[in-house]
Amino acid sequence: MRSLVIHAAKDLRLERSEDVREPGTREVLVRIEAGGVCGTDLHYYNHGGFGPVRLKEPMILGHEVAGRIESVGKDVSGFQPGDLVAVSPSRPCRACRYCLDGMPNHCENMRFYGSAMPFPHIQGAFRDWLVADTDQLVAADGLTAAEAAMAEPLSVCLHAVRRTGGLVGKKVLVTGCGPIGTLMILAARRAGADEIIATDIAEFPLATAAELGADRTVNVLAELNGLQEYQAGKGRLDVLFECSGAAPALAAGIAAIRPGGTVIQLGLGGDMSVPMQALTAKEITLKGSFRFHQEFESAIGLMQRRLIDVRPLHTHTFALDKFVAAFETAGDRTRATKVQLDFAST
Repeated sequence: MRSLVIHAAKDLRLERSEDVREPGTREVLVRIEAGGVCGTDLHYYNHGGFGPVRLKEPMILGHEVAGRIESVGKDVSGFQPGDLVAVSPSRPCRACRYCLDGMPNHCENMRFYGSAMPFPHIQGAFRDWLVADTDQLVAADGLTAAEAAMAEPLSVCLHAVRRTGGLVGKKVLVTGCGPIGTLMILAARRAGADEIIATDIAEFPLATAAELGADRTVNVLAELNGLQEYQAGKGRLDVLFECSGAAPALAAGIAAIRPGGTVIQLGLGGDMSVPMQALTAKEITLKGSFRFHQEFESAIGLMQRRLIDVRPLHTHTFALDKFVAAFETAGDRTRATKVQLDFAST
């Protein structure tokens, strides 16, 4: 079995082992076919971690995956060999106070694939074979493996929409048009947003944002006053989805939000300074949005019914043994949105 293992910043290795076990009770063995390179994977690759989260031991990367069931264990129903499935990386304990309170994304004992938050680290899913619990799986018939692997980042955005309390008729600002930002545009529009403005500092992601339905795009590096009309008075927009993790984007976005509006912070870029005076004076609600849980199945359903089409985001595919090129391309925002690894090709 091949696994993609990060040892330190810029030290990513394709390793081989015989470590493939048979599925146990209510488990299945999945042959991974597609895996998306996430921003978190890039943080580990480029910097050895993000914020206070640092690699302390070698770790298999990856949490955006889909594949076909190879075999099933005892007491498995609803799945059979050959089924295409999306694999949720979220594995809450279901017993801690947050799980019992209906907040499994905040599980105190979360086993989220490819995470260095706990130690020992939680090994990831960029490997040929993965034994998964049946409650992690969603049947993805009608989709390609590449599409099914997009369920995880789309779920992040659906959870963010849920955090707003409703978007029908709202004027929305999305700052940062990487994979999450562009998916956020699709999710917000599906949820009923009336107008969507998207900002970034590079032209390629802004072109993608426009293709996916943003009503207006603003290059805030080239147009220093590009948000000025929305910042007039006390602000004219209802909701900000901050997807960049950059403090200047947050500050500019808050200036454009009207009194009583809502800011949803998705971007994870380490500690950020927050313009608290503006939040206070305009009575703006600031909410974090972290991971997802029940939204995973919804993401697959939306894609299967073509209510959300993620295919335009998929810009590059690399064979697994071309992993360095894949990660370097994923980090190049002048030409890539979503880069995926193809585990079937060599």
